Amino acid sequence: MSTESNGSPHRRVHRLRCSVQNYDWGRIGSQSRVARMFSSNSGLQINESDPYAEFWMGTHESGPSYVVESTNTKSNNNGVSVVGSANGGSGVSLKSWIDENPNVLGDEVVEKWGVTLPFLFKVLSVAKPLSIQAHPNKELAGVLHKARPDVFKDGNHKPEMALALTEFEALCGFISLEVSLGKKMRYCQCLNVHVQEFKGVLQNVPEIAEVVGNDYANQVLDFSCRAGEEKLKAVLRSIFTQLMSASNEVISKAISKLKSRLSMASLEPCPYPPLFHRYSIRQLTDKEQLVLQLEKQYPADVGVLAAFLFNYVKLNPGEALCIGANELHAYLRGECIECMATSDNVVRAGLTPKNRDVQILCSMLTYKQGFPKIVQGVSLNPYTKRYRPPFDEFEVDLCILPQGASAVFPAVPGPSVFVVIEGEGTIYAAPFEDVVVEGNVLFVSANTRIHLRTASESGLHMYRAGVNSRFFEASS
Repeated sequence: MSTESNGSPHRRVHRLRCSVQNYDWGRIGSQSRVARMFSSNSGLQINESDPYAEFWMGTHESGPSYVVESTNTKSNNNGVSVVGSANGGSGVSLKSWIDENPNVLGDEVVEKWGVTLPFLFKVLSVAKPLSIQAHPNKELAGVLHKARPDVFKDGNHKPEMALALTEFEALCGFISLEVSLGKKMRYCQCLNVHVQEFKGVLQNVPEIAEVVGNDYANQVLDFSCRAGEEKLKAVLRSIFTQLMSASNEVISKAISKLKSRLSMASLEPCPYPPLFHRYSIRQLTDKEQLVLQLEKQYPADVGVLAAFLFNYVKLNPGEALCIGANELHAYLRGECIECMATSDNVVRAGLTPKNRDVQILCSMLTYKQGFPKIVQGVSLNPYTKRYRPPFDEFEVDLCILPQGASAVFPAVPGPSVFVVIEGEGTIYAAPFEDVVVEGNVLFVSANTRIHLRTASESGLHMYRAGVNSRFFEASS
C-alpha cells in the first residue's frame, strides 16, 4: 500500500466515509443493504429497529462524505482507517478537500461546473413506496431555493438514473392517451394484461371521473390526437391538477368506493374465461393490486387514485430507468444504485406524510406520455457494462468480476467514485494498492487508470460513477 498521506492530492485514490439516511420507507435493520454497507463503511453497529433507506456518496451538505486520513485515525472492523463521522462528526469533508485540491476534478469539469463534484451517488433500500414527486429544473430550483431554502436545499436540477440491484418497481411518467390496436392487442382483463391508456382509466375507474367531474373527464375522453401535443398536455395538466387538488373528504369517499368495487370485482366470474376455464374468476390487474397495496400503506391518500394514471415499471437486476427534471415518479420497492446531479430538491404531492406542494408539482410537470425507456447498458468488456443517461453530469459502470478475473478502467478526464457492493478484491492505481470489500467507497482523481482483480470465491461486484463520457467526447 502506498505510504503517501491519504489526504494528499498527489495520491490518486482516496477512501471515503459516507452518510446514511434513515427515512421511514427504508428497509429495517440488517435486512437493508444500505444498513450493511454503512456499517461496513463506518464501523458502526446496525440498529435492528431503524430503517436504513439511502447510502450517500458525494459532497451534498445533506449527506456529506469524508476523506479518510492517515493520521489520527482509528480502524473499523474491516481494518479501514476512518476519521470523523459522515453523520454528525468531525473530519475533512470531501467537499472541503476538493475545494483545496480542484485539480482532482480535471480541467474540463472545473470549467463546466466549477470546483464541485457534479454528481451524487447513492444506494437505496426501498421497503415501502416513496412519495409521488418530481425534481425541478435549474430555473425553478433557483427560484424555490431562494424563496424556501429550509425546504429546497440548493439551486440545482436533479436528473437521475436508478439501476436495479434486485427486482425493482416504480411509477414513472403518465400513461399514453390511447394505445393503437395495431401496436398492442387488447385482451380480456381476466388474462391479467392491462392496456394502459388514459381514456381507458377514466372509463374503467369511475371513482377518478367522479372526483374530477364530468367536464374534466370529457375533455380527455373527447380529445383527438389531431389537436396537437401541446393541447393534449394542457388537458392532462387540467385534469391532473383537479384530481390532486380535491379535498380529503372527497378523496376518502372515492377510495372507499374503489376498495369496495375491486373487492367485488375479484369475486365475479370472468365474462370471457380462457379456454377450459368456463367459470374462471376475474383476476385483478397488476395496477389494481398495486393500488390496493398503496391504500393499505397510505389510506385515504390522493396518490392511491393518481397511481392509475402513471406507468407501472418493473426492472430486473441490471436494468436502469432515467428520470429527467420535472418528470413525475415514485419508487415502490426493491434495491437500486442511484446517480444524479448533485441536488436534494424534491417536490411532493402524494403518498407521503411530508410537506406537499401540490400546485408547484402540477404546474412544473412536462406531462410527457408513454412508457419510459428501459436502459440495458452497453458492454465495455466481458465483465463491465456502462449506463449513459442523457445528462452530462454522470454515468454509471457496473463491474462484476468472477473469481480470478481482472478488469481495467482506463483513465478519464474527470473524477470517479467506486463502491463495492459484494465480494472482495484488490484495486491498483500506481503507486496505490489496497484490498477492497463490501461497503468500501473510493474517490478516484481525474486521469487515473484503475486495475481491479478479485480475491475471493464470491468475486467482486462494484459500481463506478463518473462524469458522462459523452460530455468529454463533445468537448474534445
